[in-house]
Amino acid sequence: MNAANRMGSISVGQRLGAAAQPLADYWSARNPRERKMIAAAAAAIVLALLYLLLIEPAISGREQLRKNLPALRQQVAQMQSMAREIQAAPPASAASAPLAAPVTRESLEAGLAGAGLKAQTISVSGEFVRLQLNGVSFAALVGWLDQAGKSLGMSVVETSIVAQTQPDSVNANLTLRQQRRE
Repeated sequence: MNAANRMGSISVGQRLGAAAQPLADYWSARNPRERKMIAAAAAAIVLALLYLLLIEPAISGREQLRKNLPALRQQVAQMQSMAREIQAAPPASAASAPLAAPVTRESLEAGLAGAGLKAQTISVSGEFVRLQLNGVSFAALVGWLDQAGKSLGMSVVETSIVAQTQPDSVNANLTLRQQRRE
């Protein structure tokens, strides 16, 4: 078994030697001046590859980070300022907040009509509302959702909005939930 291992390694070595032989023959056939020029060209190629694969990406990445760092520091400062404002704000108490009346189909239809919207279907089930609107203005829909959130305590639970070919026209399926304040 040991002899078989040696024979396998010899054959690999012989194969490597056989593959390197044409290169060695080529090198020995060159005169000293040509050898120097080939060696210099090979060194230049190796240096160029080292620069392109290792050094240049590190330099450009470092430059990009240097450019982004001031903006990132400004964002951190803004977020810290907002966090301090939130901590300093008095907690919203349920007693001081007005109670929103339960949403009805009629109140939803009136609110939608006030925004210039008409729902194809409206389903009210407890604190959940499902709406289907076709061919409505996206801007009007977003405005109504904002108003409904503020005045009725509605929040979007699920939405599917598909743009239509006309500008600012969408089909929307919405599931809203009225936040009960108690």
